[in-house]
Amino acid sequence: MQLVKPSLQYRQSYLHYIVELGDEERYPFPLDFDCQNFEAMLQRNQDFADGVNLPKGFVASETYWLVSGAELVGVANLRLSLNDSIRHCGGHIGLGIRPSYRGKGLGVELLGQTIAVAKLKGMKELHIHCYQNNLASAKMIIANGGVLHSEIELEDDNAAAIIQRYRVQL
Repeated sequence: MQLVKPSLQYRQSYLHYIVELGDEERYPFPLDFDCQNFEAMLQRNQDFADGVNLPKGFVASETYWLVSGAELVGVANLRLSLNDSIRHCGGHIGLGIRPSYRGKGLGVELLGQTIAVAKLKGMKELHIHCYQNNLASAKMIIANGGVLHSEIELEDDNAAAIIQRYRVQL
């Protein structure tokens, strides 16, 4: 498994990944970018990495793809800094594993490799958040050195959700 920057070489695999996701909520957020014009989608990822043309409330972030050969199996997004809103709920890293590759420990691998990138960038502490009912994410964060710092309650569409906020010291 190798962590790579988004590139044209994985176009076909990326498009299959998106189809495989179907209607489920996509993590991390760059998976929501329109990919009909693949080159424009790659440029949008680069703009986020460069901190340009960011929507209000967003911060610079880098997207990485976990690949096995020519197959894209997971996506991570590393926020290079946090604003108050994202510090409260969101954190530094969001990630997702392709449905057909789930349950194989690849989330632990993807998070570990993304944490290693953050460390190389000189980051000292990472905030990584997940829903309390997402036991797989919590286990993945803990397996990568995450320590539960706090929990918050969010109201979303008339339902309450508990967000667990972990920290990883680098």
